[in-house]
Amino acid sequence: MYQLTISSETWQLSRPFEISGHTWHSVDCLVVTLSDGMVSGRAEAQGVYYLSETIPSMTQQIEHVRVKIESGITRLELQSILPPGGARNAIDCALWDLECKRQQKSIWQLTNINSGTVETVFTIGLEDTPEAMATKAKTAPTKILKVKLNDDRPVARLQAIIHARPDARLVVDANQAWDLHTLKTVVDAFQDTSLEMIEQPLPRGQDHVLADYHSAITLAGDESCLHSAELAHAKDCYQMVNIKLDKTGGLTEALQMAEKAKAMNLKLMVGNMCGTSLAMAPAFVIAQLCDFVDIDGPLLNLTDRPNALTYEQGQVSGLKPTLWG
Repeated sequence: MYQLTISSETWQLSRPFEISGHTWHSVDCLVVTLSDGMVSGRAEAQGVYYLSETIPSMTQQIEHVRVKIESGITRLELQSILPPGGARNAIDCALWDLECKRQQKSIWQLTNINSGTVETVFTIGLEDTPEAMATKAKTAPTKILKVKLNDDRPVARLQAIIHARPDARLVVDANQAWDLHTLKTVVDAFQDTSLEMIEQPLPRGQDHVLADYHSAITLAGDESCLHSAELAHAKDCYQMVNIKLDKTGGLTEALQMAEKAKAMNLKLMVGNMCGTSLAMAPAFVIAQLCDFVDIDGPLLNLTDRPNALTYEQGQVSGLKPTLWG
């Protein structure tokens, strides 16, 4: 039997964070704790904003199955009573943390994954001008930059950032903002530069045209590939998929998705929906399996949790059991 506690938190960002179609000034978090009376496990989720998930909607989902959860649900049983999304992510990752505490084993022992330092991107959010984005890039604390773009002067914005940070490796995230013509324009302009990957260039549901397009730059599916069931479509259109725990509904499905994607010869990226180190901790586990790592959420915050992950010039390490796992 478990005791389930649900709470919400708001963490302020150090500055507004803008992507195509959305701006954040703070990050709302759903935090769940599961206790067996001796030890507790906890986890954090933000939900999938473009699927209209909110703290109240995720809380309602969990409350609807509270009795089943508190009866002592397993991670496997959880997969069938909650759909992929932030609510299941929070419960699933809390169950992983609880299992670590109960067995007095680390998450590395439970998953048989070797722990190591990973290098995260730092995200350059949209600004009004290319020059403003270049200024942000100059002070970015990492050697890999993830550049958020829309359909407003994407080539000029990238050119400005490359000029400001010729030392940096670049990936781009269009968040569904482009059409095929814009994608081809960007690929043609930057295929021989430091731009290594373009994430979600076309809208979900309109990216089937990518099956007939052979890009000189790696294309990654994010909004178009939420969980394992969508890998079959993704492999026809993309060379990489972005695994986010709020999309998959937790670490359990994320691990399965990573295994299946690799079997399809898809490259892997792990992403985040912003949040604190508690949200990044299980993503740090998946990061060990990935070609690109995007777990920079805490770097965008004014503050982070106690016993947080360690971020040093893009290098992420130091997952402590006092935080998670």
